[in-house]
Amino acid sequence: MTVAKITEISASSPTSFEDAIQRGIDRAEKTLDRVKGAWVSEMKVDVDGGKITAYRVIMKVTFVLND
Repeated sequence: MTVAKITEISASSPTSFEDAIQRGIDRAEKTLDRVKGAWVSEMKVDVDGGKITAYRVIMKVTFVLND
């Protein structure tokens, strides 16, 4: 039987939402074993002088617990 856990993380990128998501997954992979998926629950941007300076996401990352 497989048991999974969900943890919430935030990540940011100066480039895009896709890059922010990838950075979050890459970082989660360093700490969590067997990452299986992620659900992006929030997306926002930081703005300075009318220009986007950062793309931010909050994700719920699912990983399988080790036996």
